[in-house]
Amino acid sequence: MNTLIAVPVFNERPYVARVLNRLREIHPHILFVDDCSTDGTSEILAKQTGIAVIRHATNKGYGQAIIDAVDFAAKEKYDWLITIDCDEQHEPEMIPHFLAEIAKNDADMISGTRYTPESNADDAAPGDRRQINYTITGVLNELFDWNLTDSFCGFKAHRVSAMKELQLDEAGYAFPLQLWPRTFAVKHRVRELPVRRIYNDMTRKFGGGLDDAERRLKHYLSVLKRELKRINHPNADCVDNVTLGEFSGAGCS
Repeated sequence: MNTLIAVPVFNERPYVARVLNRLREIHPHILFVDDCSTDGTSEILAKQTGIAVIRHATNKGYGQAIIDAVDFAAKEKYDWLITIDCDEQHEPEMIPHFLAEIAKNDADMISGTRYTPESNADDAAPGDRRQINYTITGVLNELFDWNLTDSFCGFKAHRVSAMKELQLDEAGYAFPLQLWPRTFAVKHRVRELPVRRIYNDMTRKFGGGLDDAERRLKHYLSVLKRELKRINHPNADCVDNVTLGEFSGAGCS
């Protein structure tokens, strides 16, 4: 399968050169989507050869970086897109494992999971991120009768034609809350692949008011509810009962 590696990046000057060097050793087709970095990341990328770079003139958001990567992959006739973060919380050395799963040709999305029994010895996640991930993952499992363990991992492999079918347009950090319902609605095949849980910087911010966990969860749930109504899910209103880390499943099955 013809596969592109896509790296959404925003102000990652300490990491971008190292991540690129590691990627070059593993795979030849690399795209960086620079979401209007202002810390020197853009200048580092501008000096590189042999890679593709999309630069946003304004900050558009994480989701838009993924959407643009999908569009680029489709235009350039790639079959698969692997997304990997640029903060060294994802290991490029796992890419061959994703490629091996892609070669089986029995899934439309292969989603990294940092929460398996084997990951207990990995880095501890910031408490609010772990709680929100746990809560949202529980909601999705109840709604869709799934067995996901990690609904927010950005280390994923996507079949490009399947992603284009979803017509995604959620530009910000709530991108997964549009991705999952639309994936369910069209019955795409999803599998998880364990990846290591790494947190190098426990102080990283979301910005835009989303650093408050309750506010972030409320925003995520509002996008999820909108998408559930879009696909005519009968239990769209169940998300009104969800609170941080305490989802009981009531009304969502």
